[in-house]
Amino acid sequence: MKMPKKFKEYIEEGIIKKIISDKEKAKFLIAESEKSLRGLNKRIKLMGIDEENTNSIIKDIYDIIMELVRAKLLIEGYKSSGQFSHEAEVSFLIELGFSDNEVLFLNQLRYSRNSIIYYGKILNKEYAKKAYGFLNKIYPKLSRII
Repeated sequence: MKMPKKFKEYIEEGIIKKIISDKEKAKFLIAESEKSLRGLNKRIKLMGIDEENTNSIIKDIYDIIMELVRAKLLIEGYKSSGQFSHEAEVSFLIELGFSDNEVLFLNQLRYSRNSIIYYGKILNKEYAKKAYGFLNKIYPKLSRII
C-alpha cells in the first residue's frame, strides 16, 4: 500500500474544499465516535474477536477513526467530497503530524474496509486484532489533537 498524495494536492483537485468551520457538526462526530468506541469495546470484551465478527469490527474501527478525522477537518474549515474523498481525509493525518507508518496503516484499513463493502472480501481475525491495537494507539492521539 502506498502513501496517499499530499493534502494540498487534494485541495488543488477540488476533493477537499475550504468551508466555514462547523464546530457543531464536529462536536456531533466526536460524540458519535466516542459512543461507537464504547460500544465496540463492550462487544469485544463480551465476544472477543473471531472469524464471525472480523469484518464488522474492521468497518467499525475505520468509522470510529474517520469520524474524528472528519471532525478535525470541519473544525479547521475543510470538507471532502467525491471520488478519493476518503483517501484525501486519510492524507490529512500527515498535516496533523502522524507518522508515515500510521498514515499507511490507516490507508490500508480504508482499502480493507472498501474491500469488505464493495468486493465481499472476508478478512482474518489477526488483521482485526492488529487494527484494534492500532485504534487503541491512534484514538487517544487524535482526541488530544481535536
